[in-house]
Amino acid sequence: MTERKNGWDDLLQIRTQGRDDINSDEYRYPYEPTPYCVLERLVQSGMIIKSDTVLDYGCGKGRVGFFLSAQTGARTIGIEYDERIYADAVQNRKSAKCREATDFVLAKAEAYEVPPCVTACYFFNPFSVELLHKVMARIMESYYAKRREMLLLFYYPSDEYMCYLMTLDELEFYDEIDCDDLFATNDPRERIMVFRLC
Repeated sequence: MTERKNGWDDLLQIRTQGRDDINSDEYRYPYEPTPYCVLERLVQSGMIIKSDTVLDYGCGKGRVGFFLSAQTGARTIGIEYDERIYADAVQNRKSAKCREATDFVLAKAEAYEVPPCVTACYFFNPFSVELLHKVMARIMESYYAKRREMLLLFYYPSDEYMCYLMTLDELEFYDEIDCDDLFATNDPRERIMVFRLC
């Protein structure tokens, strides 16, 4: 399935299309937005609700944040390390319909202190498993400082991500949102794996 050209982007009054790998390297992967059909499936699952604050790692131009805020009413925070792409997210925020509930932070994910209000974290393979180790340490720090249920959502997870996540005693596998039927590729990675810290 291919995305309708600019459909949701137009409705949300943002521009998030395209892939950008100018500043990617072995640790930080290219910007590639989550397909809107996958985000629709996530919203339909009911796992993100109005009272949530979602932290989007490697937020790029802000698609996940704007969409989830518009569709669920949740507050979102996007973390982006690339100054150029971060500038695109900030520009999108100026025109977006749901800008009040969507914030962006220019920071390296592994250095970012997770706010105590965060109840869900979203990942679309933004960085290597080595950086994921450091990011998970930050998430755990926040969780232990203020205990609350937290969902960690991994779209299109790599084998390396899954192997690592399965070793963490603090994580509990919670659910899987199958997205394979949305695409013609028949790819078993087309899913959102959901883990819970509780």
